[in-house]
Amino acid sequence: MPGGAGGGVNSHKTLTTLKKAIIATVAFFGLGAATLPLADFPQAELTNGVIQTSLYLPDASSGYYQGTRFDWSGAFKNLTYKGHSFIEPWFENYDPKMHDAISGPVEEFTPLGYTDAKPGDTFVKIGVGTLRKPDDKNYAFAKYYDVVDQGKWTIKKHKDHLDFTHELTSSTGYAYRYTKTVRLTKGKPELVLEHSLKNIGKLPIETSTYDHNFFIIDKQPTGPTVNIEFPYEIKAEGKGFGTTILPQGNRLVYSRDLEKKEQVYTASLTGYDATSKGYDIRIENQKTGAGVHITGNQPLEKIVYWACATTSCPEPYIHLTAAPGQEVKWKIAYEFYEKTK
Repeated sequence: MPGGAGGGVNSHKTLTTLKKAIIATVAFFGLGAATLPLADFPQAELTNGVIQTSLYLPDASSGYYQGTRFDWSGAFKNLTYKGHSFIEPWFENYDPKMHDAISGPVEEFTPLGYTDAKPGDTFVKIGVGTLRKPDDKNYAFAKYYDVVDQGKWTIKKHKDHLDFTHELTSSTGYAYRYTKTVRLTKGKPELVLEHSLKNIGKLPIETSTYDHNFFIIDKQPTGPTVNIEFPYEIKAEGKGFGTTILPQGNRLVYSRDLEKKEQVYTASLTGYDATSKGYDIRIENQKTGAGVHITGNQPLEKIVYWACATTSCPEPYIHLTAAPGQEVKWKIAYEFYEKTK
């Protein structure tokens, strides 16, 4: 699913309400002036003595991310390891309600009950809340949907991990308790996302979830310095594939730097191992030697791939089902490393 930046919602009005907002003009990857607010957003810092990272915390009125696409408990501000940077804003324009004004390993769940809902009725997005369906058009991830109920967020802060719990009961019959722990492994250059989803409603839950992986390694633009690697031979067709981005055995490589506003995209890579062993991806910066190794403990449903001039994003999907009363768990790990030169 592509993550290209779309138009914001009530951008100027929303920005003026942010507490202590300061507008900064930033030169971002040579793409020109990008306007990003530096504000007193609710946030937390984590460290295990090896990795340092900061996250923005869910808040319906003053939170950094208030869009209706991504899980609110995954808004990373930054992450550094051994002097290498891995997470920062990849987009030019910011609005808290913009669907993809968010950075790092962020996650999205496909909607519950959207297809059966009539215009004016509600549907559910896990990690976001109960939303209003405005018309009879198909669901669009880039569209902002009015939030009817944000549910209840509970956050527990620790030095090296954050515990998020989101509880929601909807009149649609869907209800859940979603728990996500963002943890830095003791003594290791590793970030782990631990998830639990318990169905506490009347209807069965069936959804797909994926991590968009908005990584930017050492501020390098998308191009030949970026290497994406899998433990199997990969193939792909789609926008830019075979010309701008080239499958070469078990790697995806770029023939040149992407231009501003240029994108590559495929709805699914092919050739991957659909078991949990296939959830194995590396993103490396060939210039600086820094990389991130991504693994998961669930079978792959598919791997979407999207990139723009600032970030390269393999998007591994998994499928989840939970009958009423059932709980499902899954985990994603990110090992950061520096190649010896």
